[in-house]
Amino acid sequence: MSSRQPARPQSPSRRNFLALTGAGAAGSLAAFAGLPAFTAAAAEPDRPATDPRVDDSTAVCLWYTAPAAADNMIQQGLPIGNGRLGALVSGDPANEAIYITDATLWSGGGRNDVLSSDGQFPYDPVTFGSLTQLAHLTVEIPGHTLDSVTGYRRTLDLSNGLVTASYTQKGVTYRREVYASHPDDVVVVRFSQSGGGTYTGRITLAGTHGENNVANTSDATASFGATFDNGLRYGAAITAVSRTGQVEANAAGVDFTGCADLTVIFSGGTDYSPDFSRGYRDPSVDPQALAREKVSAAARHAPDSLRNTHIADYRRLFDAMTLSLGTSTKQQRQLDTWTRLQARAQDGAAPDPELEASYLQFGRYLMICGSRDSLPMGLQASWIDTNSPGWMGDYHTDINIQMNYWMPDRTGLPGCFDALTDYCLAQLPSWSDNTVRLFNDPRNRFRNSSGKVAGWTIGISTNIYGGSGWQWHPAGSAWLVNTIFEHYEYTQDTRLLARIYPLLKGACEFWEARLVTVTVTDPVTGQPREVLVDDKDWSPEHGPQDAMGITYAQELVWALFTNFHTASATLGKDSAYRRVIDGLRDRLYLPQVSPTTGWLEEWMTPDNLGEVQHRHLSPLIGFFPGDRISLESSPADLITGVRNLLVARGTAPYGWANAWRALCWARFKDGEKAYQMILTNLRPSTGSTGGSALNLFDIWPLDSTSSIFQIEANFGTPSAVVDMLLYSRPGRIELLPALPDAWAEHGQITGVGARGGFTVDLSWGNGKAREAVIRSVGGRTTEVAAGGVTRTVRLGRGESVTLRW
Repeated sequence: MSSRQPARPQSPSRRNFLALTGAGAAGSLAAFAGLPAFTAAAAEPDRPATDPRVDDSTAVCLWYTAPAAADNMIQQGLPIGNGRLGALVSGDPANEAIYITDATLWSGGGRNDVLSSDGQFPYDPVTFGSLTQLAHLTVEIPGHTLDSVTGYRRTLDLSNGLVTASYTQKGVTYRREVYASHPDDVVVVRFSQSGGGTYTGRITLAGTHGENNVANTSDATASFGATFDNGLRYGAAITAVSRTGQVEANAAGVDFTGCADLTVIFSGGTDYSPDFSRGYRDPSVDPQALAREKVSAAARHAPDSLRNTHIADYRRLFDAMTLSLGTSTKQQRQLDTWTRLQARAQDGAAPDPELEASYLQFGRYLMICGSRDSLPMGLQASWIDTNSPGWMGDYHTDINIQMNYWMPDRTGLPGCFDALTDYCLAQLPSWSDNTVRLFNDPRNRFRNSSGKVAGWTIGISTNIYGGSGWQWHPAGSAWLVNTIFEHYEYTQDTRLLARIYPLLKGACEFWEARLVTVTVTDPVTGQPREVLVDDKDWSPEHGPQDAMGITYAQELVWALFTNFHTASATLGKDSAYRRVIDGLRDRLYLPQVSPTTGWLEEWMTPDNLGEVQHRHLSPLIGFFPGDRISLESSPADLITGVRNLLVARGTAPYGWANAWRALCWARFKDGEKAYQMILTNLRPSTGSTGGSALNLFDIWPLDSTSSIFQIEANFGTPSAVVDMLLYSRPGRIELLPALPDAWAEHGQITGVGARGGFTVDLSWGNGKAREAVIRSVGGRTTEVAAGGVTRTVRLGRGESVTLRW
């Protein structure tokens, strides 16, 4: 049965070293000229009149019985962020440490457009550049050592966007809250107590590049400012306020004495601007002065008002999606998070559905904290504890940044996707210029043998100044723009489509110049025929680097041309060029199943030329995230070849690789195999093993003795959870396609995005869908399939329909 409702308001997204022209492009750049950076607030944010906090009894929390170790903040520190600033918080009672990073604080030589002797890009912190830390904030409270307190508890409150720590000493309960406010653009540390205690100590502000602080007694601030060798200016400031004690700024930071309450406020940033024409700088910004202005402005508000403003803003995003996978036991709930992870990893352990749901919500928390009104998230986002992060903390374009952004639309956070779109548009002029000038360098082993070059592509690594690093990645342009186009499929926003159109067209122009004609034997007729293939290339990140027609590129280009056709037709633009691209797509070679291995071919040859169990699933990209190969429409032998290759790849000890595998198994509607991949990523990381750290960051094993944090599995794994519950492509929504036994008894998910322009609220019991509310955010018609029954739904924008089984 079904019922229709009217529109309603919606709730307020390596490895082993590892010039734009035309009126359309100019218009696109103008459309995002206001992309936010470190600037003065345009207006005073809304201040809620009531306390918006979710009660402790119902809030989703991760909690711990000890603070983070100062020498292992990356695996134990709890993350906060406002989209631009990210920080790791220790929670140490006597020596609170907060490591703060600004997403735009990049060193390096900018465009990095002088190629190495092999025609590839330099890749080091001096030339390519690196993300670096902005500051360390320390709050010393002598006498509050860990051995002198009882009842210590440290919490990451996912429902309210707060990191807290509490403990008791001499009959007094002390509490601190730490958060990064998006509306006020500051980090706040609030100390309170009950029982008559006070705080006395010192707040130290330390830059991480040898900066000198300046104290200002008139506004009780300490600050610093400096300039990198590349010309990037940056600065930071702190202040503190108390209604009860004394606070005094000095060169080191701020001293406080006899304070029954204390609020510490930090701000900082750079003069980075997402504007190629100005060299990615805004000369009007004085970062040090602006940081002082921001902390002083925030300090004029009551601590409750600052916190409530932050929580209301955060909950507007976080509450857009809810998830229940079932009920955990009382015994499981009583365990701290680290102990709970270890218990779930034991052989034969019972499912812990609330823990598994909280992992998804942790991913959403990171997305809200890391991808708002600034740069997109790279390999570690803005959570680093060193100025030498792995692979410079860059953007890897052969899976990592794409996986980061599979999640926002699926999990009710479409606005968090915008950072990736804005980044690509801001970089496009430089990427285009570099491609035309440099790609056909005779030393570049990937150059176009046609001698022609047009449009744009990138390197495997990219920075924030329009530069690339490591080596050329010809298919990178296609994969990036396909990822952004998929965001359009969720939103059906034609304004977005118009903005990204230059990206689509430029990528098509690159591939129009690159494709090579070869003759193959038609598998059906046995006759020779001419097809178009990728020039000499590399299937990331293994095998030969001079193979033609690699499956990875063929599938990405097929999807690119298909997406361009849709965009061109929808916008009513470039009909003649659309016919050209359609003709190229019709001539593309499409991969076959190897008669030798029984796998889908990876290198346009029956032979396997790489590592059997390689971490990348590059040849399966047409199956996921692509749609060309599907259970519904593809020949059985092709599906078998895809499955055989997926099985052969095994279960790699890398989080992001297992997340990709889980998503593929979800496409195969095999909930048990997908679930096992999720459990593998939930296993606690100990020593240098892969898995989840104490703070749930995903750990990637470098070798037998060392490991590193990479964030993409923290987004890819939640994406797999959603795809197990709901599969979507334009025109089709399938409910519970890969529901594992562990979640089958009962559950609910609300606010999940579906391609075609819909959101879905879904509940189930005993393994079967019970009710689904399908709501249009721009979509008109879709099929909805569940339990072997398919229904056609037709809605106007904002309308919804309730389906029951």
